Amino acid sequence: MTRPAPAHQIAYERLCDMVLFGQLAPGDAVTIEGLVARLDLGMTPVREALRRLIAEGALTLQGNRRVSVPRLGPRDLHDLGYARAAIESRLGALALPQVTGALVDRLRAVDAEVDAAIAAADVPAYLRANHRFHFTLYAAAGSRVLESLAHSLWLRVGPSLRVVCTGPSGIVLPDNHKLALTALASGNGGALDAALHADVQQGVDQIESGIAAGLFGASAGTLGRI
Repeated sequence: MTRPAPAHQIAYERLCDMVLFGQLAPGDAVTIEGLVARLDLGMTPVREALRRLIAEGALTLQGNRRVSVPRLGPRDLHDLGYARAAIESRLGALALPQVTGALVDRLRAVDAEVDAAIAAADVPAYLRANHRFHFTLYAAAGSRVLESLAHSLWLRVGPSLRVVCTGPSGIVLPDNHKLALTALASGNGGALDAALHADVQQGVDQIESGIAAGLFGASAGTLGRI
């Protein structure tokens, strides 16, 4: 029998889902009491989860102990893009020798979910499937350190990506996953690296366009006191 996960870990994972998959966005205002009720967990584990997300940069501690979903400035965005490209490229390179036909088939199935979500303009489903595609590949790298860093970086860009995906332009193509799948199937490391870099840059460009278009407003919202 497996031991149940501690409440603070459950709170952290559920809050990560809210950040990554469209339930929280830059500027959203949620009280800590609201989060406790929403997660059906106690005040202490929710506070611990919030502190962990603050340490990862996914949330920001402001004056009077307020916590907000940060808005990315152009420099933040480009720095995060640089870091993502470097780390995810290395994860791809480490994963490539471990890739099997079964893994490629699994990734193709996930990418079909990405395509279905795009066709349906289902942003939460798109964000979930897109995340699962990348981290299914990265898990094959066997690097807990780099995978953890990649996870933290995705938490920081997730809310902004959700905003632009629901904006006037919607989910932007091309889908670089197809290029990555071709590279994985042929064992072409250079092509895989190029596909991953292109995918990261596409997200950066999309968010940058959203910032220029004023999709993110002027001030950050409040999650509540901790």
